[in-house]
Amino acid sequence: MSNNDIFKKLRVALSLRNDDIIEITKLVGFTVTKGELGDIFRAEDHPNFKKCGDQILRNFLNGLVIHMRGPREEKGVE
Repeated sequence: MSNNDIFKKLRVALSLRNDDIIEITKLVGFTVTKGELGDIFRAEDHPNFKKCGDQILRNFLNGLVIHMRGPREEKGVE
């Protein structure tokens, strides 16, 4: 299963739109455009298809953790 397949399945399972994905990636300081997402979610035989790299998927997953759980709590210094 490719990164593109995983990304597509997560998008459908969580009912996310491209705007939601952009906001989720911003939570970790990563920028992705609507155009890039459109290319990632295209069929593999489309001329503008783009493989989803590890960096994009990793940043999306890290942002998704923050989106779902909230920001990480910092341990206080005693």
